[in-house]
Amino acid sequence: MEPFVRQDQQTPSLFVLEKWSGGSGSAALTAGFTGRHGGVSRAPYDSLNLAFHVGDEPGDIVENRKRTAAALGFSLEDWTCGEQVHDVQIGVVQDKDRGRGSLDRASAFQDTDGLVTNVPGVLLTSFYADCVPLYFWDPVTGAVGLAHAGWKGTVGRIAEKMVDRMAVEYGSLPQHIHAAIGPSIGECCYEVDDRVMDRVRELGIEGFPVDKVTNSAFYIDKGHGKYMLNLKEINRHIMIKAGILAEHIECTSWCTSCNHDRFFSYRKDGGTTGRMASWIGMRKR
Repeated sequence: MEPFVRQDQQTPSLFVLEKWSGGSGSAALTAGFTGRHGGVSRAPYDSLNLAFHVGDEPGDIVENRKRTAAALGFSLEDWTCGEQVHDVQIGVVQDKDRGRGSLDRASAFQDTDGLVTNVPGVLLTSFYADCVPLYFWDPVTGAVGLAHAGWKGTVGRIAEKMVDRMAVEYGSLPQHIHAAIGPSIGECCYEVDDRVMDRVRELGIEGFPVDKVTNSAFYIDKGHGKYMLNLKEINRHIMIKAGILAEHIECTSWCTSCNHDRFFSYRKDGGTTGRMASWIGMRKR
């Protein structure tokens, strides 16, 4: 069953991680992923672009962020993010950091692709147009986190580093952490060459070409130095190796490239496009 559920009547466009956002999860927790519709940005960023770095009008981005935060029960002052560089640095968000990066790039956590916090009322966000959003939640300590994992972050084991950071900062145990893998480009559309695969092979999955949990291939060799890479399954493998229980991991079936009508896709759009946001936060009771 798809964990990221499209909210058909919702503006802006939201894909909510429903298992965590109420019901059997915590009523105070919200997590999910935005779509491309319901904002004010003009082409080629139409319409719910949420990132400053792509060249869109700053005023339109701020308005899009206000709309998104309000739909989630937060304000723009709660919106907190990093300036992503496809690396593995993780920022620890304290109450004094609330709102960093909400209005400009300069105030964001610099050179940061992962964020963790245990502060209610902080809305963690990060930005995507094909890369893999990773979500972390420890219901025991109340800590939450987001990580941005393109192929560089994936081979850098940012998922494992998130588990380690939550343990150091909040005392989280891997077996207590719940994780989710959100909408991103799928193995159906993500072709890479040997330059990327040489780094992937360093993960030691060469002897395990198929994920034992899902029976899905980590990659498919197309020959002539071309491969279809499954970043979602590789990140799931890294999470399990880091100690997260397989039954605690949710994984989307959404491909951002296949579903271009609903998501921005860097590859599908030829490099000029908007960015969706992942989000996670604990609402103040």
